[in-house]
Order: sequence, then structure tokens, then C-alpha cells
Amino acid sequence: VQLQASGGGLVQTGGSLRLSCAASGYTFSSYTMGWFRQAPGKEREFVAGVSWGGGRTLYADSVKGRFTISGDNAKNTMYLQMNSLKPEDTAVYYCAAVNRGSVVDPAEYDYWGQGTLVTVSS
Repeated sequence: VQLQASGGGLVQTGGSLRLSCAASGYTFSSYTMGWFRQAPGKEREFVAGVSWGGGRTLYADSVKGRFTISGDNAKNTMYLQMNSLKPEDTAVYYCAAVNRGSVVDPAEYDYWGQGTLVTVSS
């Protein structure tokens, strides 16, 4: 199983970015996937998750209404559309797959992408 995250970059406050997570080596739509982020000096935190089978999504309160998680089964790719970005959104963003329990707990995921850096300037 491999996850390849991309799409990070430098953006001004209020701007938008779309992150991608290309998955290979497993049936994309069979498992819950998630996005997490880690800012310098802080623990990795949950951002958003999706259960493809049930079509359910979950967002951290800090990003609700600004971020949208989606996927393209044909491309085996998950996306995170990030709008109205704030400086506090600055972090390395990771995608994760094959959740075994709590969607918000990073310890419950088996596979991780390498991370992509998002920097929001004020």
C-alpha cells in the first residue's frame, strides 16, 4: 500500500489549496481514509475523514465549513479542498488509510503518505 500526498504550497490568508492523496496497492473505496496535520512543535491532529462505503465525512471543528474531503474512485485519489485558509492552518498535511477504529485517532490508521507542507502567510 502506498499513499502519495501532494498539492501543498505557500498561500496568503484567505486563499485556497487542494491537496491530493494518490493511493495504490489496495481497494481504494473499501476503507476509511483521513487527513491529518502537524504544525511545528505540536502533535499530529485530525483534520477530516471519510468512510467511502457509507459516504460519511467528519471534520475537525477548526476546519468545518472551510475544508471539504472528497475522492475519485477511478483515479484512486482522495482530495482535501481547503478554502479561506488561515495562518493557523500552516502545517505538514498527511493522508492516511485503512482505519481500524476511531477516525480521529492517528494510531488507528495503518498507512500514511509522506506529507505535504502548507504555509499560509498573514
